[in-house]
Amino acid sequence: MSPPPKNQIELIDPSQIYRPEEAFDEYNREKTKLISRTNKDQEDFRNYEENLNTDAVRKTYTLMHTYQTMDFVKDKIAKWGSLSQTRMPVMEAIFMLDAFIDESDPDTDLPNSIHAFQTAERIRETHPDKDWFHLVGLLHDLGKVLALWGEPQWAVVGDTFPVGCKFSSKIVFADTFINNPDNLHPNYTSKYGIYGANCGLDNVTMSWGHDEYMYRVLKGNNCTIPEEGLYMIRYHSFYPWHCSGEYNYLCNDHDKEMLPWVLEFNKFDLYSKSDGLPDVDAIRPYYEGLIAKYCPGELQW
Repeated sequence: MSPPPKNQIELIDPSQIYRPEEAFDEYNREKTKLISRTNKDQEDFRNYEENLNTDAVRKTYTLMHTYQTMDFVKDKIAKWGSLSQTRMPVMEAIFMLDAFIDESDPDTDLPNSIHAFQTAERIRETHPDKDWFHLVGLLHDLGKVLALWGEPQWAVVGDTFPVGCKFSSKIVFADTFINNPDNLHPNYTSKYGIYGANCGLDNVTMSWGHDEYMYRVLKGNNCTIPEEGLYMIRYHSFYPWHCSGEYNYLCNDHDKEMLPWVLEFNKFDLYSKSDGLPDVDAIRPYYEGLIAKYCPGELQW
């Protein structure tokens, strides 16, 4: 088999259930210049049962799973999808996240701005020839600025999932969907709900949060990040799909082609959270150059 083009990664069988520990093993920490800050093992990540903040995390997910309904998501798309909040450059938005810590994340207590640079630097180390991928690492959580504009964290952070069909038991804290009104809606309680088999994720309404919002910001501003990068941003929190193999019955062939990119991104997003703190002042000029290349000027938010 000939090697993939430089702008691609080796595709894997999308029917294979992704195991985060396998991705961790594929990544050779010996080669990275970053130093572990917490010395966490791979099995310690996304451990919701043995975390000191489990109660707080569960509370966030309980609110999310109670109030994220189809009607709620439609309202948020109408409100934020118009990109009429403000205009500002990307780097300004990144440093706004100095003031934000994700209540749903059991793996880090650092501001999201730090996590953005951690993720980007890990990707840069392993994929030095894919500058757009480095930028995706920096931007992937930038939609969390919604929480700084008044949205509650349960409407911004955490794992995403489809609305309009039955909630999967593989969603984290799945028992907290018990009071979601969509459980009583006659069209939303079956396996496929309002969707058709293999309709494609682009035709599926996902729970509202930073993934979908940032995807819409980049698309709405005609940013030139490749489709693979936009796909990573839009679905990187869709853990029931890319981590547990759920909802494959809604995916079309294009989703299956894009899945390896989401998996490749996930190992950098997840395991970079225990890395040493990056020297932001030293690396900032490099990322400013990437922003100027792919997302120049002031964006509409």
